[in-house]
Amino acid sequence: MIAYLNGKLAYKNPTYVVIDINGLGYKVNISLNTYSSVQNLESARLFTSMVVKNEGQNLSGFDLYGFAEESERELFELLISVNGVGASTARVMLSSFKPEDIRNAILSENEGLIQSIKGIGPKTAKRVILELKDKVVKSGGSTGLGALPLTNTPHNTNRDEALSALVALGFQKQAAEKVLMKIVVSNSGAAVEVLIKEALKQL
Repeated sequence: MIAYLNGKLAYKNPTYVVIDINGLGYKVNISLNTYSSVQNLESARLFTSMVVKNEGQNLSGFDLYGFAEESERELFELLISVNGVGASTARVMLSSFKPEDIRNAILSENEGLIQSIKGIGPKTAKRVILELKDKVVKSGGSTGLGALPLTNTPHNTNRDEALSALVALGFQKQAAEKVLMKIVVSNSGAAVEVLIKEALKQL
């Protein structure tokens, strides 16, 4: 298992980065939470989790998921251990809310917050709480990379990047575009991650 990757960030967007290590580029899927931490960095260390992909009964490779903090990786792995929560859904959860908010929701049995996330129904929300309540710790593990100041780019570029990220997270392009247009009207200077977080609340 690859525990972490440490190298140059050759490419980054809100859903994945490419880490260059000695000329070899690793595509690593990330949450919006991690993107906020690495977007202004030239290099980074990401704690990783390898998820095997299945097509029917056959293995079809694997995806790497990376996290700026080890505590976020631990929460991701706990989430995907629950039946009905796949890697994509877990990433949407960690893009919709901060890791500590999800932990607190599990500990306080806040089914409403968990169920508000795309891909999580009432039964799955109950299962997440039931299976993880005893495993979740309020305080996370070691901190990797701290949050950094946001960059200011033209809002139309931010909107396009946010749209691409939402589509990559599994949302329909037309619906995501409609929601983003409304958000941009009221907050034209919003950063990419702000647009995505607001859109996730409305989709």
